[in-house]
Amino acid sequence: MEQNTDLRYPIGQYEPQPFSIEQKIEWLADIKFLPQILESSILNLDEAQLHTPYREGGWTLNQVVHHVADSHMNAYCRFKLGLTEENPVIRPYDEKGWAELNDVKKLPVNISITLLYALHIRWHEMLKNIPDDDWNNRTVFHPEHKKTLRLWFLLGMYAWHGKHHVAHINALRERMGW
Repeated sequence: MEQNTDLRYPIGQYEPQPFSIEQKIEWLADIKFLPQILESSILNLDEAQLHTPYREGGWTLNQVVHHVADSHMNAYCRFKLGLTEENPVIRPYDEKGWAELNDVKKLPVNISITLLYALHIRWHEMLKNIPDDDWNNRTVFHPEHKKTLRLWFLLGMYAWHGKHHVAHINALRERMGW
């Protein structure tokens, strides 16, 4: 596999996949195990390392971890809306602004790791019981992108999202010899 040299997208950009049981099993495992994988990626990093940007002009590792928690809390709510309402409008948020708030600046990353463990247990439980037909039939509307998105698309995007940010951390560790 050729290594991606774009530090913004170390595993490449998200590429939607057609529905399959095999792909569903893989993406559900990505959701289930992300907290452990993310926690392992920051293991034994000190404060200075956690406050190092993963690339020039990018977020610090601290911001990345807190961002994953923020993003996946929103994702959890988006799925709940998509499962209980007909094509609900989901709420966009200013992820860059959120990454600059005091909870991100002042709280240690273990707070967001702990949050992710609990969140992903609930999220995975909800996701694993979605009937196969609902993955393509249930949708949400994203007003910022002016697009209707299937839950299947969202599952793949958030499975990718976790791996994407873990790769930011691991790539920096490799480049820095940490």
